[in-house]
Amino acid sequence: MFHVEHFDYIAMYPNYDVIVVGAGHAGCEAANAAAKMGSSVLLITMNMNTIAQMSCNPAMGGVAKGQIVREIDALGGMSGIVSDKSMIQFRMLNKSKGPAMWSPRTQNDRMRFAEEWRYALERNPKVDFWQEMVTGFLMDGNRVTGVKTAMGLEFKAKAVIVTSGTFLNGIIHIGEKQFGGGRTGERASTGITEQLVEIGFEAGRMKTGTPPRVDGRSLNYDKMEEQKGDEVPEKFSYLDETKPLSQQRSCYITYTNPEVHATLEKGFDQSPMFNGRIQGVGPRYCPSIEDKINRFAERNRHQIFVEPEGWDTVEIYVNGFSTSLPEDVQYEAIRKIEGFEDVKMFRPGYAIEYDYFPPTQLNHTLETKLIENLYFAGQINGTTGYEEAASQGLMAGINAHLKITEQEEFILTRSEAYIGVLIDDLINKGTEEPYRMFTSRAEHRILLRQDNADLRLTQRGYNIGLAGEDRLNSMLNKKQQLNQLRNDLNQKKVDPSVVNPFLASQNNAEIQHRTTLAKLVKRPQISVGSLASINSDTKEYLDQYTPQLLEQADIHIKYEDYIEKESKLVQKMNDLEDLKITDKIDFKKIPALSSEAREKLLKIKPKTIGQASRISGVSPADISVLMVYMGR
Repeated sequence: MFHVEHFDYIAMYPNYDVIVVGAGHAGCEAANAAAKMGSSVLLITMNMNTIAQMSCNPAMGGVAKGQIVREIDALGGMSGIVSDKSMIQFRMLNKSKGPAMWSPRTQNDRMRFAEEWRYALERNPKVDFWQEMVTGFLMDGNRVTGVKTAMGLEFKAKAVIVTSGTFLNGIIHIGEKQFGGGRTGERASTGITEQLVEIGFEAGRMKTGTPPRVDGRSLNYDKMEEQKGDEVPEKFSYLDETKPLSQQRSCYITYTNPEVHATLEKGFDQSPMFNGRIQGVGPRYCPSIEDKINRFAERNRHQIFVEPEGWDTVEIYVNGFSTSLPEDVQYEAIRKIEGFEDVKMFRPGYAIEYDYFPPTQLNHTLETKLIENLYFAGQINGTTGYEEAASQGLMAGINAHLKITEQEEFILTRSEAYIGVLIDDLINKGTEEPYRMFTSRAEHRILLRQDNADLRLTQRGYNIGLAGEDRLNSMLNKKQQLNQLRNDLNQKKVDPSVVNPFLASQNNAEIQHRTTLAKLVKRPQISVGSLASINSDTKEYLDQYTPQLLEQADIHIKYEDYIEKESKLVQKMNDLEDLKITDKIDFKKIPALSSEAREKLLKIKPKTIGQASRISGVSPADISVLMVYMGR
């Protein structure tokens, strides 16, 4: 006879298509993507109140990171929309440099950011939630079949995505004090690392840190430099669902000084970073204040960004003052920063050490090589930053759904997206320190701009069922308008008598013969938008286009030779990507390979010659040997 108790158990713990472990930025994007594509998803987190929490700075985007957020949005992810709905300031960084360097960044309301993400997930009927610690995996041979929890429950799934952030065996350090935790006030996660190492995974330790949070009412902003948002703010998402800000909150800039440094140095003997208690490697590009003082002893000041945590809170994030020194040393030193003389501290800064798994153990889909249908995304792969984590979560969610529905895997190449650069770097080169994305890591960055992510990726997002019809139509309309505008500018000619007064007003050389508007735009001082000043006809024509579209046409015309040259180079590189390395090739039997190349190739098992060429330790000579061996 069928018992009611058994029926209730089945109803409460159904089988899922995908289980996502962890609800940070990677976990939220993974759950959202898989569910939007049609999978039933269970999102498991140790604390339902901290879903999508901004554990460190209350901001999204920045150099190269802003491009990633735009790419996530173009594919159909949520980070751009959530950032727009919770932003309190917008700035386009690096506008004084070339367009490949322009990077959008938002300052965000920390509480609203988390709130918007949770609302987005709760509105999807295919996402379920469970609050508990996952302590291990259910296995069938070398295939994952679900997870087990601290309460002894078992949840079954066809695929599992681990986005554990800094929680795996996390240890928090403040001076000589240390205690287990994945984030301040939250316990660490145990069990997962131990099981994976037993199976054969290689694990390591990394470190990151966070600065003190202070009471904004106790600061003297008159002693600081105000940093306002852009006069004409933009936004991340290409959809009309979000709007640019009509008002913004300012950030502020101040500086440390020799007195601050001397005070901090008094606590160096109690620093867990200097006395050997922290074994993990910290982020090179976001060092602690004590690390900066130690490494750059010749500098007598360091920049401090004073960032509000939201619209309505007085809490301030002290960006640039990340530290794990004793709290009394932190407090004494921070009060010597100009504008902080009477500061009240809400909580001290701390360092956190946690487990990660070198990402060379993954395929490009972010599925592990050792366990089928098990995916890793975010800081578990050795990265740092919300944006890097979110993009990996998105790709893991997409590929988990595609794998269990027997569809073709989804991989972005280095020439298609910063996301492709990020994952390719991790898989081929690994990382021994927290990996952070920079524009310099992308060899094709003139093609991978923040303004064209939708043109590059939205069709692909639509093809896999993630980007919606509205997003696709918006992109196609933009593409049609851009092509029309560029074509018109190349066709429309102006007489010297018409355009020379405009050129003179721009301190630009006058013309002697009729010329096209596009040729004028090729001049560094002339933009497509400025052509509206020629006469009323030109103004009326250009007014039908958005400022963003005018700017994009300007980039295309000014840099078309570079873009064309880069596109040809990409095609050459794609020829290498098309050369598949079959599983039948035994690298041990190719004696002409260097010993290092043989070791790396055996470990990473590249799928193509292009991928092999990017593995650290594999030289061009080794690639030539491989191609000869393959009969090419």
